[in-house]
Amino acid sequence: MLNLSDTEEILALLLAVAIVLGFVFSTYKEIQTTVAEEKAKWREKKETEAKVKTLIQYLDAKKELIDALNETEKKGKNLKN
Repeated sequence: MLNLSDTEEILALLLAVAIVLGFVFSTYKEIQTTVAEEKAKWREKKETEAKVKTLIQYLDAKKELIDALNETEKKGKNLKN
């Protein structure tokens, strides 16, 4: 079996603690990055939904205008006859 001196044991313990802390820190950073990416995706989704709603409103308004124009044209043709 390997016998370590007190200094070597302390050094090994410090190294093990440093490795664990490094792992915890890198995991924390990865979680932060993932959360930031998900927030960005959520914001982008909300912006896209708002644009789609605006486009739908625009198309509905355009349809109403076209329908009104068609009604006016029908009335004009009926008056000419």
